[in-house]
Amino acid sequence: MEFLDPALDDYVAKSTTAEPDALHKLNRETHLKVLQPRMLSGHIQGRVLSMLSHMIRPERILEIGTYTGYSAICLAEGLREGGRLDTIDINEELQPMVEKYLALTENTERIRMHIGPALEVIDTLEVPFDIVFIDADKINYINYYEAVFEKLRPGGYIIADNVLWSGKVIDESEIAEDPDTAALVEYNRFARADERTENVLFPVRDGLMISRKKPL
Repeated sequence: MEFLDPALDDYVAKSTTAEPDALHKLNRETHLKVLQPRMLSGHIQGRVLSMLSHMIRPERILEIGTYTGYSAICLAEGLREGGRLDTIDINEELQPMVEKYLALTENTERIRMHIGPALEVIDTLEVPFDIVFIDADKINYINYYEAVFEKLRPGGYIIADNVLWSGKVIDESEIAEDPDTAALVEYNRFARADERTENVLFPVRDGLMISRKKPL
């Protein structure tokens, strides 16, 4: 995921609003105690998600893939008054850590965590969403997209993380040998070809594919 020169990456970080204290502590604890800490959105991407949420001013957000809760906290920062974020993860072992850090934020009561297979949980959620953030198992990205599409309001956004996959998406040997890489390449093609949306791939951190559902 080191697409920028380290010195330039450091400059970008120093030129960006700092992480709130709770997120800084969560970032550190995730790297110290949890497997695969690269799954954390982190400072720059977290501020991007927060900025997008503030720009969109969503009433409802759905996150698929909670991990340790960093991105949920960032996205919730832009919720409208009375808004809510639902976040889904299959790993209940991380729930106490997530709840610990949610309690340190002003949005803890507006974030609802669901434990279970995402496709099953999505089927139980009836409210229309303004933002859907997909950051779970890569093989199911298209399935998640299709599952949420009718629950996304016209003009709403689907944001998919890791779509550059450390640059592997342009490596033919990786595409041929790694199912996750192949799945992300297919997702990017699918998102680009979907005439129901407009899309742009942001080369932020490991890549964010942002798809906007066209108004009716």
